Amino acid sequence: MCYFDQTRWSCGFWRWGHFRQQCTKEYRTGETCGMKLVYMTNHEADICKLCKDMEKKQRKYNKLESDIYRWQREGNRTASIEKAQSELYDVSNAIQTLQHQHWTRLCSTC
Repeated sequence: MCYFDQTRWSCGFWRWGHFRQQCTKEYRTGETCGMKLVYMTNHEADICKLCKDMEKKQRKYNKLESDIYRWQREGNRTASIEKAQSELYDVSNAIQTLQHQHWTRLCSTC
């Protein structure tokens, strides 16, 4: 039950910060007992890095999608369309992975 700072972003994501105070269960200097309690919560007005990365990937996804629609209308761009579709699939998987990581951290406090 040692005390640590906590950083919490506006999206709900959080992380442990610096060690602040040792509990009475641990008598060795510089050691922690393993249980973490919140000493102080620092609220950040911005969104977390995962949310920023998801926003970037979503912009890339939207761009690729609009490019594919445009190229399909123009015609004679089959290689570009195929490449963009494979990139679209990769970006979609990356977004899902980031969403899962974010959701896991949010629900770990539930």
